Amino acid sequence: MENFKTIREVASLWKKDKQQYVKQSSLSAYSLILENHILPAFGEKQQLAESEIQDFALRKLQEGLSQKTVKDMLIVLKMIQKFGVKMGYMPLTEWCVKYPTEQKKQELEVLSISHQRRIMQYVINNFTFRNLGIYVCLSTGMRIGEVCALKWGDINLTTETISVCRTIERIYIIEDNHRHTELVIGTPKTKNSVRDIPMSHELSKLIRPLKKVMNDDYYILTNEANPTEPRTYRNYYKCFLKQLGIPDLKFHGLRHSFATRCIESQCDYKTVSVILGHANISTTLNLYVHPNMEQKKKCINKMFKTLK
Repeated sequence: MENFKTIREVASLWKKDKQQYVKQSSLSAYSLILENHILPAFGEKQQLAESEIQDFALRKLQEGLSQKTVKDMLIVLKMIQKFGVKMGYMPLTEWCVKYPTEQKKQELEVLSISHQRRIMQYVINNFTFRNLGIYVCLSTGMRIGEVCALKWGDINLTTETISVCRTIERIYIIEDNHRHTELVIGTPKTKNSVRDIPMSHELSKLIRPLKKVMNDDYYILTNEANPTEPRTYRNYYKCFLKQLGIPDLKFHGLRHSFATRCIESQCDYKTVSVILGHANISTTLNLYVHPNMEQKKKCINKMFKTLK
């Protein structure tokens, strides 16, 4: 083991190599996982043992982290090990982590139809540019970073579409022992997230008179050359809901509400997936397609009719 490097050393070399291929925001997320979780647990080790990784995963779950969060950590650890083995910095050790069975599937938080209607009508009656952003999200399923980065020039009145081609996010920059945050405007989450979304007639009617007199280079939430950042807009949204007397709902719940309304309206799943910018349709199916008991009964009855 004399020629092997520690996980900390391998991770540092892996990050330098990885930054050539991934977005700055992705590298930032990897860095946070490393600094906060992986390096404190494994940093000084030269090889990984399955029992230690299993204990690490269970400990993180007991601390209240979700299985997805823990799995994301282990994905980063796997990538570091793969890089280390390939470069001859560490030995190959096979490991497979087991997770406790999740007893209850977490329900998606979405607006009720009555609350969604109330919000959309309120925006029409009480127009501000920030309120418009909430209406846009409920009409298109855009993410908060995408709507914060939306410019008037991204709206095409001829085709009645909105082009999603950038996003804003505040990321952590870790340099040696110094940490700071930085607001970054970049490309959306994945290549599928770059998309054109049709506007509803209602949204088009709301935007059309504004678009004609606006500067295409201005952001729609501020109507200025400078954007608002997601954290600031999220705080505004919380106050907005409180003002309307609507129960607290995460901003991402607007996206979930849009998708849920689409599925409830029997839109085909592939179309919904493309509008949302999901990497594949399975993400849409897993998140939003949950047949109720009535649908299950109809399915079984239909099957038996074919037997007769």
